[in-house]
Amino acid sequence: MLHENPALGPETGMKQLTVEELKQFDGKEGRPAYIAFNGKIYDVSQSGLWDLGSHFEHMAGMDLTEIFKDAPHGEEVLERVPVVGELT
Repeated sequence: MLHENPALGPETGMKQLTVEELKQFDGKEGRPAYIAFNGKIYDVSQSGLWDLGSHFEHMAGMDLTEIFKDAPHGEEVLERVPVVGELT
């Protein structure tokens, strides 16, 4: 179940998801591909780097905050994809 965040306002379309709910957004079978980082949820569905919900060994539908520490790039790469919500 998705939870709308009243603090964000209904007009923003932002979602609040738990880590468990985020797992639904794995980019498989036509589902959107979302990842989380530092409490924000990003839609990587349109990124060619996340084909079929995976990016190298990383899978969509997960909180990648800890994994990012070992990435060969910084968090600035997330500026290329839209924020669609926050983790609760």
